Amino acid sequence: MFLDAGKYIFYFLVFPGFIFTLAVGLISVWIDRKVTARVQWRVGPPPGQPLYDILKLLGKETIVPKNSNKTLFLSAPLVGLGSVTIVSVILWLASVYKISFVGDLFVVVYLLMLPSLSLMIGGMASGNPMAATGANREMKLILAYELPFLLCLAIVIIKSGISINMVDLAGNHVMGSISGVLAFLISLLCIQAKLGFTPFDIAEAETEIMEGPYIEYSGVPLALFKITQAMLLFTLPVYLISVFLGGLNFRGLGILWTVLKYVAILVVIIVIKNTNPRLRIDQALKFFWRFLTPAGIVALVLAIIGHISGIDWL
Repeated sequence: MFLDAGKYIFYFLVFPGFIFTLAVGLISVWIDRKVTARVQWRVGPPPGQPLYDILKLLGKETIVPKNSNKTLFLSAPLVGLGSVTIVSVILWLASVYKISFVGDLFVVVYLLMLPSLSLMIGGMASGNPMAATGANREMKLILAYELPFLLCLAIVIIKSGISINMVDLAGNHVMGSISGVLAFLISLLCIQAKLGFTPFDIAEAETEIMEGPYIEYSGVPLALFKITQAMLLFTLPVYLISVFLGGLNFRGLGILWTVLKYVAILVVIIVIKNTNPRLRIDQALKFFWRFLTPAGIVALVLAIIGHISGIDWL
């Protein structure tokens, strides 16, 4: 009993949980910042800069606004951090160790919403009107991208033979069909919004509302938000690999193929971030509801027809 408890504590805290995900996430943040700098004809930061920034924040004083809800304000960063850690554990255990439970796919999707919700709650609890504006934008953005994201999830379930188990999905190659490719592309854009990257960095909008929900945060709570963001930059591409690209494989050449898949997704995310201007919130809503949602419905219909008729390429 104690050995099992120790094993799962190791999974959560070390590998594939907090420490491992944070380490690779910070490397991903450095790659993002370095590529962004080179695009802008700058040198960019050294490899250890994301870690230095986190350590610096951890040493700063934590200031709680007078008019804030102190409990919600301080606990909100912990909700996002805990959720992304659990998601990383579930994804890696399913792909690498073949450990999962029925319905873990739904648990992953639910937990992936919590970092955005924690940001929204923290902004609302701060008592700052700029933070409330950013939280309001984050709420609208969640309503915009979750519908097409869930449509893509339904497509994955259908293409896997109506399975909601991450182990089954990790061995399924959804990309061999038209509906699967559409679902992957739509999910990639939804993940861009989940990360809060341009063109969907509407909630932060530094030049408009001075980072919105983050404006009153300092010290350790702000560091926790930054850590969560770094971990998401690693975990969300791993989610795409697990669901759409055959999962993670660390046997032989599978290691290289897995790394290439992750790097390719990360590069696409960075390219989108550096080649698009920020959208207004109404433009983002129109983009997800007028374009991606109908495209998701079309892909879902194709997946259903393909499943009923036995045509795998639909």
